[in-house]
Amino acid sequence: MATIATTTAKKPASPAAGGGNGALKGLVLSGGKGSRLRPFTYTNAKQLVPIANKPVLFYAIEQLVECGVTDIGVIIGDTGEQVRAAAGDGSQFGARITYIQQDAPLGLAHAVATAQGFLGDSPFVLYLGDNFVLGGIKPYVDAYTAAGRATQILLHPVDNPEAFGIAELKEGAVVRIVEKPKEPASNLAVVGIYIFEPAVHDVIATLKPSWRGELEITDAIQGLIDRGAGVHAEVMDRYWIDTGKMDDILNANRMVLGTLAARNDGEVCEKTRVYDPVIIEAGARVSNSVLRGPLIIGADTEITDSYIGPNTSIDARCRIKGCRIEDSVVMEDSTIEEIHWPVVKSMIGRNVELRGSRSAGGGYSLTLGDHSRIEMPDG
Repeated sequence: MATIATTTAKKPASPAAGGGNGALKGLVLSGGKGSRLRPFTYTNAKQLVPIANKPVLFYAIEQLVECGVTDIGVIIGDTGEQVRAAAGDGSQFGARITYIQQDAPLGLAHAVATAQGFLGDSPFVLYLGDNFVLGGIKPYVDAYTAAGRATQILLHPVDNPEAFGIAELKEGAVVRIVEKPKEPASNLAVVGIYIFEPAVHDVIATLKPSWRGELEITDAIQGLIDRGAGVHAEVMDRYWIDTGKMDDILNANRMVLGTLAARNDGEVCEKTRVYDPVIIEAGARVSNSVLRGPLIIGADTEITDSYIGPNTSIDARCRIKGCRIEDSVVMEDSTIEEIHWPVVKSMIGRNVELRGSRSAGGGYSLTLGDHSRIEMPDG
């Protein structure tokens, strides 16, 4: 049985109109185990892993609000309290968030069924909270609204279509979706962002669990097609990635940092060299170091005697001393000191302590979960 808790926020702006009987709502999925992002997801929700010092989940919520969709349901699971604490009532985004507890991760279509009480008779945008789209989804939501379509899915070309749900199109309409086809008819993968009419609830009510024991959203879409409801597809022309693995996070981090404008709200001593674009948040202090952007230094972080290279995000309240870090993500409240070999293409969790020797060596790629403690002895 679903548990729905509505939070109180400032009254949002009017949402965009959709193709159903009510205003367009948003449904963001923020449950799941995140097994491919362990060890980080042993202690935190995968949707709270940061890209450019902002949780992946926040990008989804902000992009919905940009579309005028401000009545948003968030599906939560075992990590629900963390998600609630991070996203709050939605007022920080200009939205109103309703949290919906999914008792078990039984598929995307099951999540939609769980949220039916919240969604009512409204069309809705379903946004998987670990998907990331650079530049947002507004053009695609606008196209849906302008055309008065019933259901719209987003597609993106991929190099390995056999690993995705692949759409077959005829004159812009979807005629079939095949999950992980051995012989793909196209390279257009179904992205984790959909716009549904309320009729999808009737289809979901008839679904049987797949071989995985889940109610599949691709089966729901196929059900709409089979009923003649009409499913339109838009092929995305921008960067999209499912941030399910460490490499995906690092790639998305790199892409976002490349779009940000330089800003310095902290303190930088005159001995430090800064090669923009570099963002230094309030309370951060940098001394006797080199910062080569694009990169971001979080609030109240201290950087001393270090080189912080391109494509690096260092979050709030970290302490970095005597280090060389490039192409990496360092999460909040971590300490990295006297590491005299480069830390590259790494993800460092929250509250990590990494202290090294003065021995020189090659670069290291690290994956350290929250609260890790590593000390490298002198060689």
